[in-house]
Amino acid sequence: MVGGGQGGYIGAAHRLAARLDDCYDFVAGALSSDPQRAAESGRVLRLDPARSYADYREMARVEAQREDGIDAVVVVTPNHLHAPVTTAFLEAGIHVICDKPLAMSLEEALQMQALAQSTGKLLAVTYTYSGYAMVRHAKEMVAAGELGEVRFVHVEYVQDWLAEPVEQQGNKQAEWRTDPARTGPGGCLGDIGTHAYQLASFVTGMLPSDISADVVAMVPGRRVDDHVQAILRYPSGARGSLFASQIATGEGNALRLRVYGTKASISFDQEHPDFLWYTPLNGNPVWLTKGRAHSPASDHATRIPAGHPEGYFEAFAQLYRDAALQIAAMLERRPIPASSALLTTVEDGVQGMRFIEAALRSSAQAGARVPIA
Repeated sequence: MVGGGQGGYIGAAHRLAARLDDCYDFVAGALSSDPQRAAESGRVLRLDPARSYADYREMARVEAQREDGIDAVVVVTPNHLHAPVTTAFLEAGIHVICDKPLAMSLEEALQMQALAQSTGKLLAVTYTYSGYAMVRHAKEMVAAGELGEVRFVHVEYVQDWLAEPVEQQGNKQAEWRTDPARTGPGGCLGDIGTHAYQLASFVTGMLPSDISADVVAMVPGRRVDDHVQAILRYPSGARGSLFASQIATGEGNALRLRVYGTKASISFDQEHPDFLWYTPLNGNPVWLTKGRAHSPASDHATRIPAGHPEGYFEAFAQLYRDAALQIAAMLERRPIPASSALLTTVEDGVQGMRFIEAALRSSAQAGARVPIA
């Protein structure tokens, strides 16, 4: 792991998810850019001191040369380091699992995509919510035509943790996420807007052709956006709306998706992830539940019997399980298992960067309709 040392939340989330299915051992890390903090974080997490590194470049070089070197690295740094860290490990011949957004710019993302392709190494991107069993079931329902032709998609991801200027009050997570030098040009847009965009694309199998967006910082003095509203248009003629906000008072982590077709609609709420509403035209709503709604994709992402709740860590772990299946297949020179095909990869990361750049272009033109390309 690179990043994820003491005081951070997301590193611990990745470590728990990686180990949930017994697919990984945590054996090496460059856990902080501060050497003292990196060493102390390694000690607390019981890393061998010889494999607790002060610099990610040294870690990539040394681990690539070790007979028992790492098979994959997890990148959980602030956004500005995603590209250089990922590049260092891909060039060293090591598979990469990178937190989202993939990069600071579309240009960087495309360079990372080209490098992953040229090295033949996996570059997975952790769009966590695509790991839920009922999200994967929803994707299969849409693909099977159970909704008919998709006409309208609505997705929202709303939180309230940045409703006040907490970045000025010592909140470390807020400090880097509201610093354009470390988070990139999109604040809320990159942090949670990309999750919303990816979830809608993942379930429907559709990418919009253009966007009209309003991207704004509502908290006075904030240097990046904290609120986003957008209209999406699809090549099929379908329409979509996307709403992402980190100043939505009273909201926790509310990621919600609704897809409306000519035959039926579905509705998913991330805060209640074991359930999916399905409503046929002129029919009664049906409450589909994890463990009882069966499809190859949902069964692959279900660990325990119906009635036992599965949540965020399990969804995160699903991405790690699928990445492990693919990495093991590559190491053993055998075909990639079909069951792991829904893993989100560098291609999804590139699409996320296309969305960010198009939304910012549109907003700079007073919400003009611009292509996502």
